[in-house]
Amino acid sequence: MKIGSLLLATALLAAGAAPTLAQGRGEIMAPVLRASINVASDVVRIGDVVDNAGAAAQIAIYRAPDLGTTGSLPTAQVLTALRAHQVIGVDTRDLKAISVTRLARTLEAKDVELQVARALERRNGLGDAANLSLTFDRDVQTLQLDASNTGNLQPVAARFDARSGRFDVSFEIANDASSAPTKLRFTGSAVETIEAAVLARGVERNEVLKSSDVVIERRPKAEVGNDAAGRDGAVGMQARRQLRAGQALRTTDLAKPDLVTRDQNVTLIYESSGLYLTIRGKALEGGTEGDVVNVLNLQSKRTVSGIVVGRGQVSVAIAAPRPVAAAEVPVTTGAAEPVAAPVAVATNNTASGPRKAE
Repeated sequence: MKIGSLLLATALLAAGAAPTLAQGRGEIMAPVLRASINVASDVVRIGDVVDNAGAAAQIAIYRAPDLGTTGSLPTAQVLTALRAHQVIGVDTRDLKAISVTRLARTLEAKDVELQVARALERRNGLGDAANLSLTFDRDVQTLQLDASNTGNLQPVAARFDARSGRFDVSFEIANDASSAPTKLRFTGSAVETIEAAVLARGVERNEVLKSSDVVIERRPKAEVGNDAAGRDGAVGMQARRQLRAGQALRTTDLAKPDLVTRDQNVTLIYESSGLYLTIRGKALEGGTEGDVVNVLNLQSKRTVSGIVVGRGQVSVAIAAPRPVAAAEVPVTTGAAEPVAAPVAVATNNTASGPRKAE
């Protein structure tokens, strides 16, 4: 009975010492437990977990969770910590636990890599940032920084050695506090890349590339050079030599496809004003459109030169008959004979017929 009376007296004393809920202006309000809180520092203070903490608000009672993470505090544990600092009579609102989140500034790995590439852009022979392939000495992870770091990721030093391909880039991030800015440093290797047409399979010399033979990949510029072939420029072209699968194509590897091949039966086209004649021939050499090739005229058995104008077609130019000028015609001035009229040579439908092709 005496023990029960002692406990009751203690409870009444505690209740009398605790602040009461405000009923009017000037009265002290009772502390109220919060369900969830966000903290920016590395500690949790009494003023973070309860409202109306009064003079005890700045007292630290817990270490905050890691940056960018959320933890949970059981209500009973919180009340114990509060009583140690004479904060009693807390309204728990029947909460079983409170949630604590540590605020942070998140820097995604891809954003960090982009900023490093921009810091190296056009430095010591490098090209645009979008064409740089970076390999870091340590894998770049998503970074969680203190929430006070609100400044931009500002490069303060950037070095690149063109011979070794090594880079060293340092950044600073200003913060809201008066403390020194946060510093970050990244090292690794940088390679400039370009889009190149790459063979999906090996091809033989003089083979014409199909759409399925070519894929687009990014390759080091030093590997491909300045004459990398694009997909549109590669499909339909003919390989000048044997090429292996996975090889990046250069313009010097390709040529227009041959429209005429050696020993192929072709059509010889003789064309002039008012004349169009076709004769069978045999190509003595191969060529693409616009090339001059030698062809054996199978009718006359003579070799002629012509220009490849289409698949299996070679055009042979012939000179049109030249009209004779009046000054070239003899004129008789004797009294017995009249003066001869100028003579012109007809070029079409003459009595002698068209000029015979070679």
